[in-house]
Amino acid sequence: MRLDGRRRSSNVDDRRRISGKTAGIGGGIVGVIIVAVLTLLGGGDIGDVIGRVMGSGAIQGSGTTEYVETEEDARLADLSSKVLAGTEDVWTREFRRQGWGEYECPKLVLFHGAVQSGCGNATSQTGPFYCSADQTVYIDLDFFKTMESSIGGGGDFAYAYVIAHEVGHHVQYLLGTLSEAHEQMSRLPEKEANKISVRLELQADFYAGVWAYQDNEMFGSIEDGDIANAVNVAGKIGDDYLQRQAYGREMPDSFNHGRSEQRVRWLKKGIQTGNPLLGDTFSPSYSSL
Repeated sequence: MRLDGRRRSSNVDDRRRISGKTAGIGGGIVGVIIVAVLTLLGGGDIGDVIGRVMGSGAIQGSGTTEYVETEEDARLADLSSKVLAGTEDVWTREFRRQGWGEYECPKLVLFHGAVQSGCGNATSQTGPFYCSADQTVYIDLDFFKTMESSIGGGGDFAYAYVIAHEVGHHVQYLLGTLSEAHEQMSRLPEKEANKISVRLELQADFYAGVWAYQDNEMFGSIEDGDIANAVNVAGKIGDDYLQRQAYGREMPDSFNHGRSEQRVRWLKKGIQTGNPLLGDTFSPSYSSL
């Protein structure tokens, strides 16, 4: 991904040196998949995520460590800031183009170990998430390393996809989609609420693709292999793939992010069209998503 010469966002809050609370995760690769990767592109209620972590018994203890930035950490922080700036440029232009009003840029908090968000406390095991209460995306950069080592999902454009997906939830928040969906989910049985969650996540994947198309149009950012890297990650964070890896079987009623082929399809659609108006994941029947 070409980011040389790109501006850095002024909306980044680097809290890595003031976090420091750490939590161990159990269960080996299964623990990583269930607790961390399953929430990779979450964007939902952080309380649900924390509840899943605590209920899994994955937290083994906590301690305090002093954070020391590595060269790779500095590179990933720079990448994250430039990608966030790209989402600001793309969505500011698109909101004006579509007559949606002025785009309100989200904040990006970089943390290490643990963080206090507007949606509650979270640890690095929560994974990247968007909190609508403070309109902020939270990321522990170590998660990118875990993503690569645990599921083979690496590459700068794949990391950018993660950020762009979380920003996609912010776009949903600004357009009223997120609050409307969450209100509906609160009134439905879990099985039906999960289906709405899937629609939200697939649309956020689509918006990430829209960002990729338009960022490349504006800055020529996409290089050979970039899209393949993002698609590879999308294919490995589908509910069906993760459940087969963890349990050896699928449990469709508990899907809340979408199947791998659905996530890949909606990401690709955004990348191929660049048109946010083509990302309606709520009107089609659930079986046709």
